Amino acid sequence: MKITWLLLFISLGLYGQPSALPLSPKRDSSHFSRKMIIPVALMVTGIMTSNSPFEKSLHTDIRNAVGNDFDLGIDDYFQYAPIAEMYLADIWGAKSKNHWFDQTKNLLLADLITGTLVFSIKKITAKRRPNGADLSFPSGHTTFAFANAGVLYHEFKDNHPILAYSGFAFSTTTGLFRMLNDKHWLSDVLFGAGLGLCIPILIYHFEPLKNWNPFHKKVNLILQSKIKNKGYEFYLCYQF
Repeated sequence: MKITWLLLFISLGLYGQPSALPLSPKRDSSHFSRKMIIPVALMVTGIMTSNSPFEKSLHTDIRNAVGNDFDLGIDDYFQYAPIAEMYLADIWGAKSKNHWFDQTKNLLLADLITGTLVFSIKKITAKRRPNGADLSFPSGHTTFAFANAGVLYHEFKDNHPILAYSGFAFSTTTGLFRMLNDKHWLSDVLFGAGLGLCIPILIYHFEPLKNWNPFHKKVNLILQSKIKNKGYEFYLCYQF
């Protein structure tokens, strides 16, 4: 019952959140709708498969294949790999969509929204993990991994497509190992992936706080000299 009305909660949360922020001019709605097809499909599939016999059977098969003692914690680190890629690309000088401050701003906003939604949904659904722990749905690791990969994608897709898509390899691996490590069900990962993809799409579509970047202001430093009392005085003027 808790899962069935979750779509309404997500639609209110995702589409209601940006309206409270200053938005850029209206974009092509049909293009935006096409971008949302895959994320929404993943979330719907996650909801439909949650607690299903197929999901439980699949997880049993996975654990039988890797062994009940399998636990490789690369998923704890891979979720952050797209962030490292983005800043390393900036240091390398790769051309991106935005200034590094705007990248950071969008990343922090994406992770803030992600954390808020994931925690809220986990409390609402109260689903048990396959290892018996609580707060299973959705997978927070997977959601953050795809949100981070989404920011990387939007920043570099126009100039460095291989780099842009590479983040999704890390996020997909993160989701896979959440299941292999007995931490999450398939539905947790699917919904988390869809939600993680949705958030950067919304941020880069509406562009909240678009004009807030103090590093874009022109800054001038002027060194002036002046003869006084048979000596020299120097003045450093900061103009902004």
